[in-house]
Amino acid sequence: MAVSDDALVELGAAGLAGRIAAREVSCVDVVAAHLDRIDALNPAVNAIVARRDRAEVLAEAAERDRELDRGDPAGPLHGIPMAIKDLAEVAGQPWTAGSPAFRDRVGQVDDPYVARIRAAGAVLVGRTNVPELGLGSQSYNPVWGTTTNPYDPTRTAGGSSGGAAAALALRMLPVADGSDYLGSLRNPAAFCNVLGFRPTRGRVPQRGFVAQLSEVGPMGRSVADVALLLSVLAVPDPAAPLGRTDRLDLTDLRPADLRGRRVAWVGDLGGRLATEPGVLALGRAAADALAGLGAEVVDLVPAFDLDRLWSALLVWRWWGMVDKAPLLADGVRELVKPEARWEIERGLALTAADITDAMAVRDQWFAEVARLFGTVDAVLAPSAQVFPFPSDVHWPAEIDGRPMDTYHRWMETVAPWSMAGVPVLGMPAGFDARGLPAGVQLIGAPGADRWVLEVGSAYEEATGWVERVRPPGL
Repeated sequence: MAVSDDALVELGAAGLAGRIAAREVSCVDVVAAHLDRIDALNPAVNAIVARRDRAEVLAEAAERDRELDRGDPAGPLHGIPMAIKDLAEVAGQPWTAGSPAFRDRVGQVDDPYVARIRAAGAVLVGRTNVPELGLGSQSYNPVWGTTTNPYDPTRTAGGSSGGAAAALALRMLPVADGSDYLGSLRNPAAFCNVLGFRPTRGRVPQRGFVAQLSEVGPMGRSVADVALLLSVLAVPDPAAPLGRTDRLDLTDLRPADLRGRRVAWVGDLGGRLATEPGVLALGRAAADALAGLGAEVVDLVPAFDLDRLWSALLVWRWWGMVDKAPLLADGVRELVKPEARWEIERGLALTAADITDAMAVRDQWFAEVARLFGTVDAVLAPSAQVFPFPSDVHWPAEIDGRPMDTYHRWMETVAPWSMAGVPVLGMPAGFDARGLPAGVQLIGAPGADRWVLEVGSAYEEATGWVERVRPPGL
């Protein structure tokens, strides 16, 4: 029986993979249906940029069908359309990072995780939009413009994986890659009513001998789709010096039994975090949903100097920006947004003692988190401290009357878990009276990626937010 284009774009990656493998649908039909959806809806949100030529993409999909005819499928993503986040290098495609400084840059090779996606059989249709240089949780830049929210086109989709989240919500993509330093998988998932998973530190292999805070991870409309892409991303790589060597088993993933389990709700960290009215109520309702599944929910604030933790995070971030120092050169500096210049300048001013102290704080915080997970099975926290804000606002200068002292302070709710390097699933938490989405972070112990996904699956079955409340355009 033929499957309609509307049905194809609703299936998600796991559903499509099964249909393609069973030869119930062709790769060409799947890719064409998503290209048609992009043609129809992308102009309203500007989520997918640098689109490849349609004929070339469909020719690639046709080759995927011929591979099936030969009994030679490429892998788990065979024939699945994807658009890679415009922070990663993709051979032959624009690689601007949303910055005028890189407006004409084209990728020469695939980043390692992109090579895995391509080798798994995905068909790449373009890029997803980001903030300039990935800085900030608002996806606007001078190269491609602003990505807006599928639930209200006057508001932001979040960032830095904002293009990916908006494309998923509108069923323009069945699954998407993202990356997360300070909430870039979790914030846009919250703002667009989808899922974003930040894996355990090193779960997705990366280059380098320094454990910086950025992690690559999957986004999707279901836990099954997130798990499918994670299975491709999280294969151990001997060329990644800090990558994990244990293989993540995601087979037979099923909802967790939460009876007798303890979940800590950290809320606004004892009043520390400024929050927009309504955010905490929706987060608490998500905690109640877990309680309804049998979990014991307890209120908790970590026993740690959180001022010192935030200060250490800033040092890590500044240190991570030092390699961008060439962007401060005459003739280039004026092309870069002020937040990026500030990060780089602060990085160049660091001393070895500053970095050593920040490393020590992170070590101490990790020890505290390990102790915490000796008493609870999971932690729940808001994914963002605000609802999606107007798309012409670069970042919230204040929340509920409290001023923000940096361009990312309004995202402090995600900072502790980035610093710990633990697995975090950003999940929908519901909507306010204006119809604007919010989300929660489901946080697990180091290495407990599968457990977090299984708890997320149980929550997904109980709440069903992705399908219950669809973008108005659908």
